[in-house]
Amino acid sequence: MAVRTHTVTNQAPPLAGYDVFAADRALVEAVRRHVGEGLLEEVCGELGALGRSAGSAQLQEWGAQANDNPPRLRTHDRYGNRVDEVDFHPAWHRLLGKGVSAGLTAAWTRPAGHVRRAAAFLVWTQVEAGNGCPLSMTHAAVPALRADPGLAAEWEPRLTSMIYDRELRPAHLKAGALFGMGMTEKQGGSDVRANTTSARPLAEAGTYELTGHKWFCSAPMSDGFLVLAQAPGGLTCFLVPRVLADGTRNVFLIQRLKDKLGNRSNASAEVEFDGTWARRVGEEGRGVRTIIGMVAATRLDCVLGSAGLMRQAVAQAVHHCDHREAFGGPLSEKPLMRNVLADLALESEAATTLALRLAAAYDDGGERELALLRIAVPAAKYWVTKRCAPLAVEASECLGGNGYVEESQMPRLVRESPLNSVWEGAGNVQALDVLRALRREPQAFDAYLTEVGRARGADHRLDGAIKDLLTELADLEGVEARARRLVERLALVLQGALLVQYAPPQVADAFCASRLGGDQGATFGSLPHTLDLRALVDRARPEVREV
Repeated sequence: MAVRTHTVTNQAPPLAGYDVFAADRALVEAVRRHVGEGLLEEVCGELGALGRSAGSAQLQEWGAQANDNPPRLRTHDRYGNRVDEVDFHPAWHRLLGKGVSAGLTAAWTRPAGHVRRAAAFLVWTQVEAGNGCPLSMTHAAVPALRADPGLAAEWEPRLTSMIYDRELRPAHLKAGALFGMGMTEKQGGSDVRANTTSARPLAEAGTYELTGHKWFCSAPMSDGFLVLAQAPGGLTCFLVPRVLADGTRNVFLIQRLKDKLGNRSNASAEVEFDGTWARRVGEEGRGVRTIIGMVAATRLDCVLGSAGLMRQAVAQAVHHCDHREAFGGPLSEKPLMRNVLADLALESEAATTLALRLAAAYDDGGERELALLRIAVPAAKYWVTKRCAPLAVEASECLGGNGYVEESQMPRLVRESPLNSVWEGAGNVQALDVLRALRREPQAFDAYLTEVGRARGADHRLDGAIKDLLTELADLEGVEARARRLVERLALVLQGALLVQYAPPQVADAFCASRLGGDQGATFGSLPHTLDLRALVDRARPEVREV
């Protein structure tokens, strides 16, 4: 009788067939907190449908296919004519189409639009983050275009449409359009004022001819792009359509696609302008001020994207450890592993809670809320995106060797995890932006203090952290050299204040003890053993049911 040598045992089943939204308690509670009662049923129903789709085996397969088949640049057609097109795998188009139809570019025109979109973006990132870039850029282009009411009236209905139209043709013939962005140049990097792309005025008012290059251009398959170039009056924002109104292709020379560490299903390009037609957005010489609304919105999406990656990493880790037997019982029941999972879950919940609070400030739109965003968005972008990579690596380690294998999905999360800390301004840029707001906009810090002040008296460790923060801010001598430390504390105090107000006591206690009280080691899994770690893990557990 043959001996069976390959019986598969003690392996976790795939994390599939579940509602990604409903399984995320912190996200559900944030949506319920920030959406008015009259809209809540509609919004939760919409997010539940998206969550069930995101958690299905079919869409997970599409995500894997899109990642495994990166876009390809096609510069010329068979006859030698320049076409400059990017070809994507069908799965990528399917995912992008679902993202558009789910309202991920429609926040500006829907009630509670930013909160419902933020929650959806966080859910959708967990399928495959590579289609997030065009969704983000299209969403974020709206506030920049509003600097020119005529352009906004023409383009905003296309950008906020929930119809995905992938064909390259004149925008006025399309039911929906996508936007990209090009600011970065070789010599400038984050110093966009050093850009050398030139803009020569044409006879028609407001139109220009661009000559130059962009070292990074996002979503090069899009219908239009916001770019910065040097006009006679200084650095200016322009709209570059991909196809002109008469049906001819604008001069948009895609020289190559970037070979990136992660985010491989998304195309990032190096492009050249050579007599490229463009329309001015805003006034000459005010390009940075015009495009800053787009930058702020994409920075919030970096926070949301990182929060989504963190949540998926935690969900995968908890799911695996629940189903993996080790040393006589489930791995998740072992005290040391429980500590690791609880710590990861705590970091994920803090990120989600902060991200949704910022989205709610956009929906509110009041003066104080917008002032809060001026400090809170770059601080959150700095901190949350930096916490994503170590969390993803630790979560992968929870799966042991399985987490190092591509089929587990964890390597894709690890490769994706540093991305948002780099895009839309790396850490130093965010820290300097916070300092700029502190120095020039006292109303922004007043709004921040009002926000964290709502939680004063609820936890002595939070109170102490607020006091220490004020002491540090009282002495701004040499502040630039310690800007990272300061911005980190601003983000942590804000997270702590939100969790103390809204999270279960076990979550708030663990956060204040470890992140504000200093009772934590240098790695995940070093929470004080006296905390209710089981409650944190239970809260993070994704419930898998057939959907």
